Amino acid sequence: MTKSLSKNVRHRLPILEIKNIVKTYTLGNSTFNALDGISFAIYPSEFVSITGPSGSGKSTLMHMVGLLDNPTTGQILLNGTDISHYKEEALAKTRNITLGFVFQQFNLLAKTSAAENVALPLLYSDVPKNQRSQLAMEMLIKVGLSDKSPNTPAQLSGGQQQRVAIARALINNPKIILADEPTGNLDSKSGQEIIKLFHQLHNEGRTIVLVTHNMELAKQAQRIIIIRDGKISSQ
Repeated sequence: MTKSLSKNVRHRLPILEIKNIVKTYTLGNSTFNALDGISFAIYPSEFVSITGPSGSGKSTLMHMVGLLDNPTTGQILLNGTDISHYKEEALAKTRNITLGFVFQQFNLLAKTSAAENVALPLLYSDVPKNQRSQLAMEMLIKVGLSDKSPNTPAQLSGGQQQRVAIARALINNPKIILADEPTGNLDSKSGQEIIKLFHQLHNEGRTIVLVTHNMELAKQAQRIIIIRDGKISSQ
């Protein structure tokens, strides 16, 4: 199920490596491995999808890739640096610099304009306050919503809200865009428009990791990683 990587990708160092990751949870007197020895690498400018049935472990893996949780054992390497057991403050800083998140639920502030929602990540950056509005507008232009900057989420369609979320994900110029079921709350047409936008971003050189249960959507990526029962069944 893996599409061949181009020579340009294969000859680069991985931007992200997952090495023999195990994530163990305890329920009462029982323990189980949500992830059981997962290993793969993601290279700069790749478009990778992670898919699998409900309960397969892909959501747990998404938390690892997104630096939202630490593994029980194993390593997560970002540009060759082991960040597997960073403390939360260090993880938060790394996430803000390295990752842009796009979620199924959009996660926009309801009473805040599109431009202000896009600019939110800059509150935790070194970008001067007087430059934040300009950068937010640039990102809205990139996703085709320059005329919607003053609108609140309630004044936008689902597809437009997801475009605002993508603009927000882009504003810190992250190394990786992590999209978790980004079309799950959209109708078919809006979903296709969002995937088209991801292809556009990929063609610009962005690294994209798409997490989805939808195999047809997963096939939009260059490479598919299939998770079953906490293990990679196909890569």
